[in-house]
Amino acid sequence: MSTAARVTRELQIGAEEEFHVVDLESRRTTPEVDTLLSQLDGEEFAPELQRSLVETNTPVCDTLDDLRAHLQRLRGRLASAAGPLGLGVVAAGTVPLVDLDGGDISAGARFAHMQHEYQVLVNEQHICGAQIHVDVPDRDEAVQVVRRVAPHLPTLLAISASSPYWRGSDTGYASYRDLIWARWPTAGPPPMMETGADYDGMIQDLIDSGTISDPGMVYFDVRPSAHVPTVELRICDACPEVDFVVLIAGLFRALVRRARLECAQGAPLPEIRHELLRAATWRAARSGLEGDLVNPAGSALMSPVLLIGQLVDSLRPHLEALGDFEQVLELSQMALGRGSAAARQRRRFGLRGELTDVVDGLLAATQGSSLPFDKAPSIVRAPKLLDDYEVAGFDEAVSEEGNVLPQYGWMFRTLSRMGINGMKAAEKALHTEQRARGVTFRVDDEPERLFPLDLLPRIITADDWAGLTAGLTQRVRALEAFLRDVYGERHIIADGVVPASVVDDAPGRTHLGKLVPDDAVRIAVAGIDLVRDRPDHWMVLEDNLRVPSGMAYSIMSRRLIRSAMPDLEPPTGVVPLEDVPRRLRSALLSAVDQDRAGYDEVALLSAGTVDSAFFEHKLLADRMGVPVVTPRDLQVTDDGVFLIGEGGRTRLSALYRRIDELELMESAGADLRPIGRALGNAVRRGNVALLNGFGNGVADDKLTYAYVPEMIHYYLDEKPILDNVPTYPCVDSERRAEVLDRLDELVLKPVNGYGGKGIVIGPHASQQERDEVAAAIRAEPAMWVAQDMVSLSTHPTFTKGHLEPRAVDLRVFALQSRRGSGTDVDVLPAALTRVAPAHSMIVNSSRGGGAKDTWVLK
Repeated sequence: MSTAARVTRELQIGAEEEFHVVDLESRRTTPEVDTLLSQLDGEEFAPELQRSLVETNTPVCDTLDDLRAHLQRLRGRLASAAGPLGLGVVAAGTVPLVDLDGGDISAGARFAHMQHEYQVLVNEQHICGAQIHVDVPDRDEAVQVVRRVAPHLPTLLAISASSPYWRGSDTGYASYRDLIWARWPTAGPPPMMETGADYDGMIQDLIDSGTISDPGMVYFDVRPSAHVPTVELRICDACPEVDFVVLIAGLFRALVRRARLECAQGAPLPEIRHELLRAATWRAARSGLEGDLVNPAGSALMSPVLLIGQLVDSLRPHLEALGDFEQVLELSQMALGRGSAAARQRRRFGLRGELTDVVDGLLAATQGSSLPFDKAPSIVRAPKLLDDYEVAGFDEAVSEEGNVLPQYGWMFRTLSRMGINGMKAAEKALHTEQRARGVTFRVDDEPERLFPLDLLPRIITADDWAGLTAGLTQRVRALEAFLRDVYGERHIIADGVVPASVVDDAPGRTHLGKLVPDDAVRIAVAGIDLVRDRPDHWMVLEDNLRVPSGMAYSIMSRRLIRSAMPDLEPPTGVVPLEDVPRRLRSALLSAVDQDRAGYDEVALLSAGTVDSAFFEHKLLADRMGVPVVTPRDLQVTDDGVFLIGEGGRTRLSALYRRIDELELMESAGADLRPIGRALGNAVRRGNVALLNGFGNGVADDKLTYAYVPEMIHYYLDEKPILDNVPTYPCVDSERRAEVLDRLDELVLKPVNGYGGKGIVIGPHASQQERDEVAAAIRAEPAMWVAQDMVSLSTHPTFTKGHLEPRAVDLRVFALQSRRGSGTDVDVLPAALTRVAPAHSMIVNSSRGGGAKDTWVLK
């Protein structure tokens, strides 16, 4: 029999679960374990240190299905015995309602000694964990397995995190139990030893020192068991749902299998910095599945979706050998989709602000049932936070009468509990986190500054999002057809739908656009700006088809806000963003022939650190697993485009362009010669895909924008789903005359303007400003458009210690992937709400605007 087959056969598994005993009337823990155990028999049930805790032990199991069945059986027996006594059992790291009087310790000399020796540590042990045992045949191998699996323990803690509340308060942690547990002298990451003799010698030294009284008091996060031939996982919170226990057991067993095979093969032991492992454990306890975790392969932060996805992928051979892969994969996706038990408790608390609701949810989840979320009232009376909040027009969260709208009720209940001082503290924490992560931007030659991010997320309902997705998909398809047409046969011009001057005089038109192959995707990434003036009416404000920015700021904003305000969880959850980088990379790769060697060698092309959005370039590239390159890193030859690095040359299949087209044309390559023309020829020959393509600017200036509805009719034979803001091209003499007559009513925009530059808002402008823009329109009418004044919706924004309404827009990103002769459009949930300064409607960060996290509801 092979070593792998023998190891697989030997890997039986078992679990111990700890439960809180709760009084069903008060929902508080109660010291009634002796009464409960009197109704149960057998070795499967046992008391714990506190008399409000009970433990179950499964038999040894061969499969995860067997383990699940026993976990459910034991929970069922506990509940059946507890119910008639007016008791319930809760599987969670902590229960929100608990009294620490110190006098409810279970009987026995060992427990009495612990209370005498450890004092307050014992009084605080109203915490529950889940332990998993996996077979390991001897002590030496067990010690080495412990060392090999240790880097992955924080990930398992994050999956289990279920203890956000302690003694009636939100701790800000997903697993506060871990912090309480870590106070014991022998808790935390395991020691980095190599032999059983060394390990047992350490235990004897601890006993001799009086620190512990027996080997059972070694509480490391993973350890060789003190009484059976197993390795025991101890880091995890008790999990309300059996599925999470089974997932952790499946991952841990696969980790043990891999470690045992590495031992058999003589693979070197991993070098682990103990302090970094402690830090990773703290981060997992803080974040759960709602924040970044520490990558065990280094010290960088990584999203749970990527980290757990990579862990499952790396363990696939071992999971398959154990027959667990499909089940573990499905459970891991379920866990990431639902989020941690800590987050679910906060969502329930947010509905009414009642901790008894949290306990009810835990009681139900422990028994495999669920309680529907209580419906929030249709109207929430205005809290004191809104005493001086003045609504003018359509506000997305507050009615004209000053009441909070239904979808924001949970948010304002949470904010009211925090109060202004709590929000100030959260804002300070937000800025600290931004500085730590380098979330900055730069305007022109100014120094870098923090990206202006507001505390209060904006909510987009599922119905709104469905309409936006359909409308933006339609719009991007029409714009793609227009670009292919105007750099080709120009049918839309010949048929008189769009005037030739609109295309020929467009500032973004360039001969380079003709170098893009006919079947190439020209708009790989679109950033479409939208506004609304009433609840049921969205309008497109602008199309950005060259190098639209903001996607990474949207992704990072979610992390930052959740870190600053961990209890701010919507009751129905939000569409996660962790999958966005993978979807972006997939769209980029669709542009190349995947049968070609090296098809997945993709890079993000940037101007480098001088670019105001370099933070975004770096984050997107890191999340996609591709390098950031500048023109100086590239060499273009007749054979292709090559990345020049220390390891030699790497041929690139695609470049995601995040550098201005003109700047790229003028930049020098690795050979110090201008790279632009050579790169254009490489694109034309199909040696490299450039995304977004050259020449996209012809389709996204403010004059072309006026004709997008006609493009939709012409190319798609469909009625536009999303309206344009009514727009008047000044190049048209009749429209120009109307514009000049209505300067005090309209918004005037230069066709080639960006970032809010050059815009004149007629009703807010002085007579001198209106006279100057009139002269500019008469001098160059083709360079100006006018639009009707739209009252942008407002949203509560925390500024200078209070809430005030600020105008907002919404930038939504849509990807196009090549599919055969056509394209697929993927509208991403990574939308960025941009916020105007006070008394302004210009949202651009370069003009003093900020941003909000945007939560698309499921």
